[in-house]
Order: sequence, then C-alpha cells, then structure tokens
Amino acid sequence: MSGLFHVGGKVVESVDLLRKRHGLWRFDAWPFGLIYAAWLVAILPNLDSLDAAIVLGGLAALHMLVFLFTVWSVNFRCFVQYSKVTDIHHADACKITPAKFCGSKEVVPLHSRKLAGSSLAEEEIYFDFRKQRFIYSKEKETFSKLPYPSKEPIGYYLKTTGHGSEAKVTAATEKWGRNAFDYPQPTFQKLMKEHCMEPFFVFQVFCVGLWCLDEYWYYSLFTLFMLFMFESTMAKSRLKTLTELRRVRVDSQTLMVHRCGKWVKLSGTDLLPGDVVSIGRSTGENGEDKSVPADMLILAGSAIVNEAILTGESTPQWKVSVMGMGPEEKLSIRRDKNHVLFGGTKILQHTPDKTFHMKTPDGGCLAVILRTGFETSQGKLMRTILFSTERVTANSWESGLFIMFLVVFAVIAAGYVLKKGLEDPTRSKYKLFLSCSLIITSVIPPELPMELSIAVNTSLIALARRGIFCTEPFRIPFAGKVDICCFDKTGTLTSDDMEFSGVVGLADSMDLETDMSKVPARTVEILASCHALVFVDNKLVGDPLEKAALKGIEWSYKSDEKAVPKKGSGNAVQIVQRHHFASHLKRMAVVVRVQEQFIAFVKGAPETIQERLIDLPPSYVNTYKKYTRQGSRVLALAFKFLPEMTVSEARGLDRDVVESGLIFAGFAVFNCPIRGDSATVLSELKGSSHDLVMITGDQALTACHVASQVHIISKPALILGQAKNGGGYEWVSPDETEIITYSEKEVEALSEAHDLCVGGDCIEMLQQTSAVLKVIPYVKVFARVAPEQKELIMTTFKTVGRITLMCGDGTNDVGALKQAHVGVALLNAMPPAQSEKKLDASTKKETTLSLKSKKPKSTVSGKSIENGEGPSKNKSVSKLQSTSNAASNRRLTPAEMQREKLKKLMDELNEEGDGRSAPIVKLGDASMASPFTAKHASVAPTTDIIRQGRSTLVTTLQMFKILGLNCLATAYVLSVMYLDGVKLGDVQATISGIFTAAFFLFISHARPLSGLSAERPHPNVFCSYVFLSLLGQFAIHLYFLISSVKEAEKYMPDECIEPDSNFHPNLVNTVSYIVGMMIQVATFAVNYMGHPFNQSITENKPFLYALWAAVGFFTVITSDMFRDLNDWLKLWPMPIPLRNKLMVWALLMFSGCYLWERLLRWAFPGRVPAWKRRQHVAVASQEKKRV
Repeated sequence: MSGLFHVGGKVVESVDLLRKRHGLWRFDAWPFGLIYAAWLVAILPNLDSLDAAIVLGGLAALHMLVFLFTVWSVNFRCFVQYSKVTDIHHADACKITPAKFCGSKEVVPLHSRKLAGSSLAEEEIYFDFRKQRFIYSKEKETFSKLPYPSKEPIGYYLKTTGHGSEAKVTAATEKWGRNAFDYPQPTFQKLMKEHCMEPFFVFQVFCVGLWCLDEYWYYSLFTLFMLFMFESTMAKSRLKTLTELRRVRVDSQTLMVHRCGKWVKLSGTDLLPGDVVSIGRSTGENGEDKSVPADMLILAGSAIVNEAILTGESTPQWKVSVMGMGPEEKLSIRRDKNHVLFGGTKILQHTPDKTFHMKTPDGGCLAVILRTGFETSQGKLMRTILFSTERVTANSWESGLFIMFLVVFAVIAAGYVLKKGLEDPTRSKYKLFLSCSLIITSVIPPELPMELSIAVNTSLIALARRGIFCTEPFRIPFAGKVDICCFDKTGTLTSDDMEFSGVVGLADSMDLETDMSKVPARTVEILASCHALVFVDNKLVGDPLEKAALKGIEWSYKSDEKAVPKKGSGNAVQIVQRHHFASHLKRMAVVVRVQEQFIAFVKGAPETIQERLIDLPPSYVNTYKKYTRQGSRVLALAFKFLPEMTVSEARGLDRDVVESGLIFAGFAVFNCPIRGDSATVLSELKGSSHDLVMITGDQALTACHVASQVHIISKPALILGQAKNGGGYEWVSPDETEIITYSEKEVEALSEAHDLCVGGDCIEMLQQTSAVLKVIPYVKVFARVAPEQKELIMTTFKTVGRITLMCGDGTNDVGALKQAHVGVALLNAMPPAQSEKKLDASTKKETTLSLKSKKPKSTVSGKSIENGEGPSKNKSVSKLQSTSNAASNRRLTPAEMQREKLKKLMDELNEEGDGRSAPIVKLGDASMASPFTAKHASVAPTTDIIRQGRSTLVTTLQMFKILGLNCLATAYVLSVMYLDGVKLGDVQATISGIFTAAFFLFISHARPLSGLSAERPHPNVFCSYVFLSLLGQFAIHLYFLISSVKEAEKYMPDECIEPDSNFHPNLVNTVSYIVGMMIQVATFAVNYMGHPFNQSITENKPFLYALWAAVGFFTVITSDMFRDLNDWLKLWPMPIPLRNKLMVWALLMFSGCYLWERLLRWAFPGRVPAWKRRQHVAVASQEKKRV
C-alpha cells in the first residue's frame, strides 16, 4: 500500500500521507545545531572577530531562510517537518494536491474517530480541506468526498420518513455536522502577518537591510514605507471581503421537521441530510422573505421560487414534486432542478399537496433535505468566492522564469566583482560581500508583485464599474488571449421578449394564420392552458414565450388555474395536473378539464412531438422547416381525449400515458427579435480576430438563420443530419439543394468553403464513433444541444488548444460557463447604465448616467427589467438629486425608482473603488454559473472583458520588459562601475526610486481603447519579440553608458577613486547618475504599449506629465540652472562641451531604442494560436490510445 492516493476529483487531485517529526529531529533543527557547534570550534578561534561575525551572520540568514522556506513551499515543509508513511494508521497529517486552477497545495491534519451506533466500533479516517470532508474508504483504497443522499432512486425519497431514532440523529449529526457556514473571522494582524511572510516581502526587507548597511538611509526607508503601505491595503481589502462573506448565513428560521416519528420544531441550522421537513413561504419580523436553509427535494406540493441570488435569473422558477417521476429513476440535481429547492433562494408562494400519505402540520410543502452547509449550491458559490479571493497575480510561473533569466546576468556581474575584489588584498571583505549581495538582489525589482496585482486590480475595478463582476481574477489575463467566442442564442443574442406570430399547419396549408377567430378552438385552448405561468402577489410571472402566446390569443389566466377567453364565446379550461417542461424531454404536458371532459394538451419541439402523433399530416416537416428557416421559434401543439375518471385519477396519470397517441393541432409560431446590439458586437469580435460559434438548444434551421444575421455564419451553411434513406449521415444545406455524404476525414476540407452546423443527436453519434475531436473544432453552429453536451463542446475546444469564451445566461449554461477559460453569465436584471465617462474615476464629480427613455416594461419580483437598448439622455447627478427629493413626497413611478436605484449604485461604486484593492464581489452579483457575471441584457460585456483582458496582458508584458531593462542596467552599474569607484548618493537613489514607482503606477492605470483591434497581444513573456527587444535596447543603453563615463573620465584624469570609500560627489558619479536616469525614462517611454490596445502616451495624461516632469528634471540638473538643487543632490558641475554631448547622445539613444522597438513590433505581430496543429496531434494521440 503506497502513501499516495489519487482522488481525481474536481477539488482534490491526490493525497500524500505524512507523519510529523518531533522537535529536534526536524531538518531545520539538528543540522543547524551541528553547524553552529562547528562555527564555535573551528571558525571563531581562527578568524578575526569581524570576519567570524560575518560568517555567523551568513549562517543565521541561512537558518532563517530555511525556516521561511517551510512557510513558502509546502513540499519543502513536508520534507523538513514530516516523514512520509505508507500505512494510513501511522499518519497524522496529509499533503493535498488540488486539481488544476483550484489553488495551491496544503498540509492538513488527518483525523480518526469511532463511529457512533456501529456495533464493531468502526473507525473512520478523514480530513477536512476547504470546507469539504474527505473520507478514507477501505474498499476503494482512496479518499472520497463525504457522500450526501442526493443521487438515490426517486422511490427511496418517496418512502423516507426522516431520521427514525435519536441514535440515527446523533450519527447523522456526527457525520454531516451543523447546517451552517462556519469559518473563523481572520484578524487584521493575522492577515498582515501572512502578507509579511510572502517571499517577495521578505526579500524586499532583506534588500532594504543591505541598502542600509551601505548607508542609503532615505532610499531604504522610502522603499520600506511603500511596501508596508501596499501590504496593509491588500490585507485590509481581503479583510473587508471576508467580513462581507461572513454575513451570508443560513437562515435560522424554525421549521417543522419529522424526527423519531413525530413533527418537531427545529432551527434551520440544525437540519441534517435525510430530514423530512415542511417548507413554505415565511417572513421575518420586518416582512422580508426568509430563504430556504438547505438544498431539498420536494416530495409533495409545489412552490414558486426566486433564485436570483444563485443564478441571477430574475424570473421566478416553478418547483414541483417528484411524484410524477418513475421510482427507479435516479435523482440528478442538475437534470431535475425543477424538483429541487436550493439553499439561499426565496419561496414566493407555495401550494401544499393534501393527497400525499404524509401530511405536514403547518400546510407547507413536504421536502427531504439533500445537502447542507458548504455542500449546498449556495455553499459551493461561497467556496468559489472564498478560495479564489487569494492573492491576484498574472502568469506567476512566467514571472518566476523571467526573474531566473535576469538572475543569470546578475550572478555573472557579481562573480566579476568578487574575482576582481579578491585580486586586491587591501579591499574590505565585508564591503565586497555587501556589494556582491547588492548586485544579485538588485535584479529582482521590489515593485514586481505590486505592479502585477495592480494591473489585474485596475481591470477588476473597471469591469465592476460597468456592472461586470469577477469571482476568479486569475482569468482576466486569459480574456486577453481568447481566440474563440461561443454564444448561447435564446436570451443572449436574441431578446427575451417573444412575439406571437400565429398558428400554421392546419388544413394542409403552409400559410400563417394570424386571425385567432379562424383557428380551431382546441388549438387556442392548448395555447391558453399548456404553460407554466403562475400568479405571485397577484402578478402573472413565467416564461416570456408563454406570456406572449396568452396575449396573442387574447385569453386571460386566473389564479385558480383556469384559462378563460377575454371576449367572444369559448369554454373555460381548468388545469388539473401539469407535467413541466424538461430539457431532456423537450416537451411539456397538462391534463385539463373542459366541460367535464378530461383532455391531455401537449406542446414541444416539432421533431419530438412527431414521434408521438397517431397520424402525421403530409406537410408536417416542410411546414415547420419553412418557418424555422426564417428564424422563427416553432412549437408543435397536440392533444388527446382521456376516458372518464375522477380528478385524483387524472392527477395520478403517468406522464408517458399523457404524452402518447396524440392528435396534431397545428404549430405555434413565435418571433424572437435579435437584440439591437448583438450584430454590431459580434462583428467587432469577428473583426478583432476571434472565431465565433453559436451553441443553442433551439432548432438547427432557426439557429442557422440567426447565426447568419449576427455574422457567425458568412459562408454557405451545411447541417449534419441522418440521411433520408436511413443509412449513415449527410450534410444538407438549409434549403436542401446541396447534399454531401458525411465522412469524418473530410470535415476539415469542408469547413474551408462552408460553415458547418451540428445537432445534439449528431453529437451523440460523434461520441460513439470517437470523432468528436475531428469534427467539433470545425463547427460554427451547434443546435438542439443538451446542457451536458455544451460542456463537452467546451472541453473539446480546450483540448485542441483554443482559449475559449462562453457567453450565456446563468440558468442552463452552467457547465459550459464553468468549463470555458472565460465564462460570462448575463443576468438581465439591470440595464447597462454607465456612460463611457463614468469609467474615468477622476470625473467622479461630473458623473453622468445614461438613463433610458423607455419605461420598464415588465416588473418581476420587485426588480424592473429594462428592455431599452442604448443610452438616450445624459443627466447629471445634481439634477437627479433634486428630482429624487421632490419624488420622495409622492408615489414613485417605475422610471423614478429605476433612477433612484442607479443613483444608489453609483454612490456605492464611488465609495468602493480605491484603485489598489480588488472590488468585493457580493453574493447577489456573482452567479453560481461562471467566473464573470454581467448585469446586462446584451452581449456587449464580452467586448469589455476582452478589452480589459488584452489591456492587462499588454500591461504585464510591458512591465516585464521595463523591469528587465532596468535590472540589466543596474547590474552593470553596480558591478563594473562599482569597481571603478562609481557610487550613487542617498538622495539620488531615493529620487530615482520615486520616479520609477510613479511611472509604474501610471502605466498600470492605462485604459483600454474603446474598440477591439484586429491585432492580437503577445500571449507569453517568452517569445522572440521580447528577447530581441530586451537585448537590442540593452546594447544601446550599455554603449551610451560606457561612452558617457569614458568621456567624463577625460575631464578628471588625475583624481584617484577609492573603491570602498564613502560616497563623495565627483564628475564620473554625476554623469553616471544622470545617464542612468535618462536610460530609465527612455525605457518607460519606448516600451509603453499604447495603440492598438491601450491609450497612447498622449492620451494617458498622468504618464505623459510624469515623463515631461522627468525630462524637465534632467534638463535642469544637466544644464546646472539651480546650483543649490544640484548641491543638495550632490551633483558635480559639468563642463559645457560634456553637457552638450550628453544631451545629443541621450536623444540618439532614445531614437535608436524607439526605432528598434517599432521594427520588432512590425516584424513580430501577435498571432492567432495555431490550433489546427494541436488538433491533429490530439486526434493522433487519441487514435494511438484506441489501438
């Protein structure tokens, strides 16, 4: 039995067993004991006291470093403090390796406990990792997640009566714990300590110590002050986030719970998985709805729930009992989500079921608890937010490698100094040791981690201001690399407002009938009653499509589940039982009663209903295809008469009985308008070298029509389907004029001249024939796709090396949004209401809001949903305030309420963004679905996210280049010139530091341009462009530096410079300082990446002013205008010929670097990743595995 277990879950990859070593046997204890003893015996007597002290200092630093490494590196800590074991009973801790993108390794304690209630006194071994418990299973010989009763057969839930005895309750409490979100509140001191132990921070403090030893007091203190300020703001912002999250609690409402055979009152925090509870709408003291305390399955009754806190979907969802499902079917929370009440959501209304064998005492719905605490959907979202608020960094392994590359240069320079220094016996060893340490440390710029996180945070804040929230900041740089954008159709590219066009397919005519008086009564009755609309607080809510149908046929629906015609004569239709729409069935049904006769009404996708009809009209297929080709949404309507029976028998009818042997009643045709800005946004994405793909649950012909209108399809389309003669598959054009036999080998060639479309049934065929990798990467439109298939499509794109963006709504695209590199969930709860100017924090005072001229059309659960697309009038906040004061004295109209809300939002945003800390993501803003959540009813946020991503990518790239050049120059100045006795003054170093810090700050605040360019940014730091640019510029800088110092030496030949003496001004020092500063400024100006991604230097005003200030500062100190200033800076007066030469050379140096950089940008543009090569490799390796 090995000590390594592969778990292979979504959270944990593998687990290593460890045992703690005792105090003295640790590797950071006994070896150092021996070393210190050796120092006492061998070194102290033989060296003079100063040298011995230096050696001791070195040993102490090494010991300190070993200790710190145990904090930084989990692997190192395991090596030093733990020993590996193979037997799980000997282990007392384990090292967890999390799955990819789930954070870093951790060591957690291993616990064991005796199980209560088991006769053999069994022992359970487990560990807790990130609020999830993993239990050791002897059979599987590995750890697995603590199981919850959420995947049992339906029959098991229907029979359950809750925990039957006290012993069972105790065992369950021990197993699953309390239903609460418990995590300790960290203190500022604890967070600050964590931040101060960070490798960069320790390294910087060490550097500051070295500078102090070299008598640079001002410079050291300035750096130290900056560091502490930065770390404390970071710690403070994390504290704020964590405090915010702690406010999310499980509601402590009291519920009736069935335990030990009787109903008892219990608090929501005491619920256990397996408990049977009575749940309904309940309000707190201040009239606010209480939320559901855990994830539960409805056994009897139904409820209307607002799930906005989890999915952001503001339309209330209808939840029904599982009684209609087969007892052998296993529950899948994802598939059967319309039977599950999720923790954190609010019940708006409930209807108990009096016929079920178990009655609830308080008239609530009967439900069984599936998951509690951090395992609920809300808990999962909390975990995502909690464990991804870790330090924000962009490309961390790249920054590590880049620093290693610079260290090589530094070591060469330090080696040179050491060699030369040791040749001269008179030099102080202490000073030599100090200068070598300084050279090596100078390479790692103290600002690096600050700069990288500022770049990402700036993007987070800019996105938050536009109503886009991000729970996983490390994904922002990915957004800059995206090369394929996938979109859902319904509700994303098209608007949610459906228009009912009419009915077609009756009496063998293919013409649309818009006059409802000419349509058979049965067809109208189906439209009036086969839906899931419901009354909440006297308002009709539900699917916009069903509301449109009711409006179109001019019927009304009453709260007693009766549909009646508004005018004319018609029979009232009473709904008896509903079988709700399920995405895997693609249909819904109701049992109704019309004049004492029971009838089943069914509506669904035309191809699904087709198989269930008794006789098929001859023009059935042609009719629905005609309208789907025009981009309409077509639903088939059907009915069947049921025999006489009682109401309870009608309710108990099996779903399959209701939905078979149907009579056709026509097609309902709906028009689905495309959102105003979809086409423009998608053409901008296409123009900026992104591939576009549509993934939808809608019909293939409808999908192709919409895709052609929004620029996803530009070539002739081909749809994959089963061949007419029944054998195999074929590609067919939408008008069925072109037919090509399907062969997986020819897909790549076909995609050159055609845009391909594949349906969900064909995806199953591709999976069976293992052709997924050969076909999916070339397809443009995926139609009739189930949620699991959306996930498969995303993983396939990732396998072939594409960087994916998926944009959809938060409800049925969850899997795909999670799988994509950049998932954007659109919540249509709020209009995009910030104008461009608002993005500039400096214009806070004259903030303008774009207000909609349209009034909100529909109001659902207190949120108004905006349908207006673009901003109309800009009004200033001051005007808003006056309106709001006047309005507070009377009832507010919806438009004014909207305005008030926006004003509040603006104030909040102005308080929150301080530029350094990432904005806090609140639970209502994040969707469970995806890392990015946009509160917009349009696809425009995708371009915002990509712009910010590109901007962050470009900013980090230019920072690496600038830091690289500065470090190479510093290494040279400190080594070669140090040997010649060239030094910097303390004030000089401080001013140079202030300039660098200011430049970096202003660079990272560069804003992205409003349009996306066709040119792409370089995705990696390691590419020929960066290396050539660095080497070329460094060569020019070096030449300038050497020639200037040589020139200066001509004017002071007789003076001998002492290498180790204290700093005193002379001409060479002055020239080398001024030249060093000129190089620094030139580096920033030349490497700043402006267009086509960010503002150019002239548009980034703070940076422009800082550059001019620096240029002005040199001109002043070089021309010696203010002698007092130069004396304070300890600069030597320069001869006029030297001064003029320096100015001309500086200009030449700048021009040379600038031209070299421009030439390289032209020669090496950013390219679209070569994914086809990756795809061929992936296919080849898959075929190898099959062989």
